[in-house]
Amino acid sequence: MADPELDEPPLPAVIESVIETSSLLEQRKTIPEVTTKSVEKTLLPLVNQIASLVSIPDRPIQTEKGRRAVSRVGRGVRIAVDRFVSVGEAIGDDNPDVRHDMFDACREARAAGAAIEKLCSDMSSSRNSMSGPNERSALVRSARCLLSAVTQVLLLADAIVVKQLLSVKDKVSSSLSRLAGVTNFTEFVKAFGLFGSEMVDLAHATGDRQNDMKDERRRSQMAAARTTLERSTLMLLTGSKTCLRHPDCNSARENRDAVFCQMRRAIDLIHYVVQEGVLGVVDGMNSKTNLHQIAKEEDWDATATASGALQQLDDIVEMTRLTLVGTPCQDRLNEAVEAVSERTQDFTDSAYTSHEHRESILCLCDRLRSAVEQLLRAGINMERQQNEPTSPSEELELSIRNVLDTSRDLRLELQKTSLDQVSDLLKLFKDSSDLIASVKNAAMAVDSDRLEEASMWFQEHVDHVQEVCKILRHVVTNDGLQVASKSAEESCRILGPQILVAAQTSLRYPNSKVAKENFEVFSDGWQTLLSEVEEIIKESADFIRGRAPEKQVYMSLPRPGKHGTTTKPLRASKLDEQEQAKIAKSSLEMKLTTSELQAETDRWSEQVQQTAQSADNPSNPDGDDAPAIDENNDIVKRARNMSSMALSMYQFTRGEGTLKTTQDLFTQAEYFAEEANRLYKVVRQFSYQVPGGPLKKELLDNVDKIPTYVQQVQFTVKNPTVGKAATFTKVDHVISETKSLMDVVSRVVTICFDCAAKYTICIPENNEVDESSIQVTPVVPIQARLSKYNLDFRGLSPNGRSPARGEDESAAASLDGAKSSGGGGDPNI
Repeated sequence: MADPELDEPPLPAVIESVIETSSLLEQRKTIPEVTTKSVEKTLLPLVNQIASLVSIPDRPIQTEKGRRAVSRVGRGVRIAVDRFVSVGEAIGDDNPDVRHDMFDACREARAAGAAIEKLCSDMSSSRNSMSGPNERSALVRSARCLLSAVTQVLLLADAIVVKQLLSVKDKVSSSLSRLAGVTNFTEFVKAFGLFGSEMVDLAHATGDRQNDMKDERRRSQMAAARTTLERSTLMLLTGSKTCLRHPDCNSARENRDAVFCQMRRAIDLIHYVVQEGVLGVVDGMNSKTNLHQIAKEEDWDATATASGALQQLDDIVEMTRLTLVGTPCQDRLNEAVEAVSERTQDFTDSAYTSHEHRESILCLCDRLRSAVEQLLRAGINMERQQNEPTSPSEELELSIRNVLDTSRDLRLELQKTSLDQVSDLLKLFKDSSDLIASVKNAAMAVDSDRLEEASMWFQEHVDHVQEVCKILRHVVTNDGLQVASKSAEESCRILGPQILVAAQTSLRYPNSKVAKENFEVFSDGWQTLLSEVEEIIKESADFIRGRAPEKQVYMSLPRPGKHGTTTKPLRASKLDEQEQAKIAKSSLEMKLTTSELQAETDRWSEQVQQTAQSADNPSNPDGDDAPAIDENNDIVKRARNMSSMALSMYQFTRGEGTLKTTQDLFTQAEYFAEEANRLYKVVRQFSYQVPGGPLKKELLDNVDKIPTYVQQVQFTVKNPTVGKAATFTKVDHVISETKSLMDVVSRVVTICFDCAAKYTICIPENNEVDESSIQVTPVVPIQARLSKYNLDFRGLSPNGRSPARGEDESAAASLDGAKSSGGGGDPNI
């Protein structure tokens, strides 16, 4: 009787089938970005299972138990994916808007799951392994496609949740328009009752979304919009009552319309946040011109601040060490200097900036402009002296340091100016209630002259508060504080003058209880706003001085989460299980890219061996048509070193490997960036040998991206943090930026070898690189949100399997049991 294993197709045939099946999947090579915690949590079991699959040892598994475990894991993945996509298809049937995209994503997920099952089934036989680059590449490709397709399904399901939130927002917007059109108290009471119930629904929906967002800036923007809506609701009630009681009073109508405007802006901001930067058009603002003005005024970009402009200038200057000072760099430098000058005008134009600070800021701006001009001249001189310069000259290096030093001095001067203004304002806060009392008493006494004088003093106070909020936004680099300062500035600009308008109504109708109540509500709103401003400026001042801010006190609406950092100093530490789970997806994507890069270098090593065999073959004595590629060339060595370092960083996120603490990780990231710098220079030299054409253009387009990603990694590593939460955020950013850099490097290496093979270019060798010198020695030895869709991956999770599912879903447990019997390799096997 024939052995059943002999009837199975060989592994190369399986690989060809996988490649053919994955042709559509490769069109979505980039894995969609996850912006919510619920989707990230739902993906975690699948991420862990894929991480185990791609960590299968290179050599054949020796024990029968281990081979069965691998086969069952592949089958378990396919079964769990089939169950999952059946739920996704049901969601698509219920929601026509996403039906087509949902079905496409489900079809891709099924294809990827089937491909993984086929690969695992075949490589579990004793005569096959994952040692070849083609086999490893096929598994990595299928895993990447599966992760991409499943993420797309979850994001489409999350888009339905977003659509429901926007529907609630649209109802509130429509009720707001109805309130603006009522003409009597009966209609007003009915419309306001409906508006109140819809506002409660919106508060719950936006609170859930705020809690679910990963990005701190988006969370802060949502919190600012919700705070504005809460503060404005009572003012809308009294303002509308006053307008209905005194329909001929222009000041009463102005009060009500200002509140309407502020609430509509807050609703637009909610739309902007949930749609990731796309502004909506609310009722009463259908003009494209008005919407454009809103988009311009609501500029929440971090680079639109003085600190952001200075950081952008520093980044460009630092990059000149790699790219040198070419024409594109010259244009960017000039634009960056102009941006810095424009942002600092808010400081020099402020009436509350002292003469000494103003003169110092102007002087430093002139010094910065001169330093940049000297940098440009140094770059031009170096190009004249050297035909193809590869590294900065001594003159250029001195110019770079001069620009960076001047930029640092200007940043410190702006911070000192801000702290002085904060100190002056805090001394005046106690007089705010007296200013409002003066305005109120003048209105009640029907003394217009006295009211005009009190209004002048109060308006000056409002301007001072607004100016301090504006300059604080320029100097703080914390996303939450930037958004809070911006929101406070806008609220002061709108609410402050409306208190004086309400006072004019009281002056005209001194016996009106409604007008008096309206003034009291606006005054209370201003006092509440001042309390928030006081907390913001104190927290910002502590941030500028480098001290951990106190915990922020929120208003009555639930505001989950907090910004700022803890009071504990930064120290080297490990990631706990919860932090490992949060970062699992990004680290897995980096692992997949690392595997692809390693497979690419292995493939070309095999090509070298085939070339050598072809040279010894009598039928081809001259070795014609053999690409002149040496496995010891510098590009291969640099790529392998980077792959090894990225693997150690990935292992750290799983609590494994030689990196033991976060400080070890940051040090390894620095070495990784330095190695990418060396690779960039080698590839640039190699590109001079490549003939002009589409392939060379593609190579240059990709290799020129490396310096940008290198700078991002270096600046993130050098950025100081305080507290465990801030340290974890830094780790997350380091892993994400390393992953992006690895993606570019992988494409560059592939194109280099294609060029070498096509044009028979010899890649120059370099000195041996000691890999031990770049490896770090340790310093110290949508789940809840999407539950209604039943998007469950517990069948994939070793900790979440159900005994009722049978043997197929126990594959993960069997795989864990085979760790010690797989003949070495990753400890997960």
